[in-house]
Order: sequence, then C-alpha cells, then structure tokens
Amino acid sequence: MIGLVLVTHGNIAEAFSIAVEHIVGPQRLIETISINPADDLERCRQDMIKSIENVDEGKGVIILTDMFGGTPSNLSISVMKPGYIEVIAGINLPMLIKLIGVRGDNDIQKALNEAANAGRKYINVASQLLLSK
Repeated sequence: MIGLVLVTHGNIAEAFSIAVEHIVGPQRLIETISINPADDLERCRQDMIKSIENVDEGKGVIILTDMFGGTPSNLSISVMKPGYIEVIAGINLPMLIKLIGVRGDNDIQKALNEAANAGRKYINVASQLLLSK
C-alpha cells in the first residue's frame, strides 16, 4: 500500500485526516505534519523523513501539501524521490478520498494521476454547476 504524509500550514493536515476517517473510516499508513511560523524547519524536515519511514511499506509514499511554493511544499520537495516519494500540492478532500481508494491496488504513478484528476473534478462554483442545467 502507498503511504501518505499530509504536510500543511497550521493544523490543516490533522483536520483532513479527521475528515477522511469520518467519511471512509480508520486508515493506516497516514501521518500528518503541521508547520507553524515558529517551528525549526530542519526539525520539521527530520519529522517528515521519520513520517515517510513510518508509512513506507515498499510501494512508495505520496506527500500532500496545501499550497505549491509554501514552506510545507518546499520542505516536501526537498525529500522527494521521483517515482517513489512524490509530492502533490493543493490537497482537497476529494483528492484524499480518491487516494485512500486507489493506493492499495495501483502503482504510485496511477495513484498520483487519479488523485490529481479527482482534486480538479470536484472544484466547482455551485451556482454555475446547478444553474447551467
């Protein structure tokens, strides 16, 4: 199974973890890391490496961050190993739920594509979606 590490500003990662477990039930091989303004970034990077080790069963690890170019994303990219430890920026709940569903049966590239597609698909302006029919 592909491991997941959620790395975000503040407590967003924990909130996503709680929400996904509320929707699809308890999950294994998911860890969260919160980055706060006063944090030592090297310590955060070491925590990230430890979390990656904790969730890695040999099929790879996907790190999900809240925003490309932010500190969580930049730290995540510093430990990225293309094809094995990958980073997706712009986490949303549909993306995470899709990853939960596909990470057991697919390789990391397929899981990345499925997650990115789900993340994009469920971004909608409600009035435009509902009133266009």
